[in-house]
Amino acid sequence: MAGGKEQKARGRHISESKLTKVILILIAIFFVVVMIVLPLLTVLFEGLEKGLDVYLKALTEKDAFSALKLTLITALIVVPINTIFGVLIAWAITKFKFRGKQLLITLIDLPFAVSPVIAGLVFILMFGASGFFGEFLFQNDIKIIFAVPGIVIATLFITVPFVARELIPLMQQQGIQEEEAAISLGAKGFQVFFKVTLPNIKWGLLYGVILCNARVMGEFGAVSVVSGHIRGMTNTLPLHVEILYNEYQFTAAFAVASLLMVLAIFTLVIKGIVEWKERLQAKREAEYLYLESGA
Repeated sequence: MAGGKEQKARGRHISESKLTKVILILIAIFFVVVMIVLPLLTVLFEGLEKGLDVYLKALTEKDAFSALKLTLITALIVVPINTIFGVLIAWAITKFKFRGKQLLITLIDLPFAVSPVIAGLVFILMFGASGFFGEFLFQNDIKIIFAVPGIVIATLFITVPFVARELIPLMQQQGIQEEEAAISLGAKGFQVFFKVTLPNIKWGLLYGVILCNARVMGEFGAVSVVSGHIRGMTNTLPLHVEILYNEYQFTAAFAVASLLMVLAIFTLVIKGIVEWKERLQAKREAEYLYLESGA
């Protein structure tokens, strides 16, 4: 009798859990559809509202092409620099003991805490005409603010944490045993990195690079402050979208925004492939360890 009551209570508990799961899934789907899918579809619909010819004209217009070119150039400069810096700083933090390590980790996270607009203003105070280095830059005819170098520097600052923050916990989890073993066998510094460290972090590194690249292409606040909004020269794609929208060229604005959306989706596809590859590799390693332990 008691067993029957216990089984009935267990069945009711399972039923309630399934209902709760369904409700939570429906809430999650509803939120994603309303907050992500519908806005993206709206951007695409508004861009194509006046026909494909108008849509393509907005994308191939001279200023739009210049904005796309500058966005890609910025990504090609910023992403490799932050990738190298992220690997080096993560390696230093996780493999060595030194004073000020926690302060260094805090400084890496600083761009997450500072508003991008504030970051842009800081660079204006440093490199602007009345800034700390302003007179020196003017005398040597070096243009940073309201030019491409300023956009690159501001974007570098904003995207510094992405690669490093992806690698630090991963490398901390892996420890230093494999590197120490390689050194004991006679391997040198770069040999240890390329033969031991890099293969262990390659998926996390690629994931961080993808996130960094996505932020570079979508950065608005800091770039808006340092760019000067010079059409055809210092406007990235997000800034070009803002200008078109403020000029009531709504169709063109949504068309260019859809280009950013396509770049974002492409980035997400690559991110998904990387995650799938990482899970596949982890599964293979787990199966290998299981077979080894069985043997």
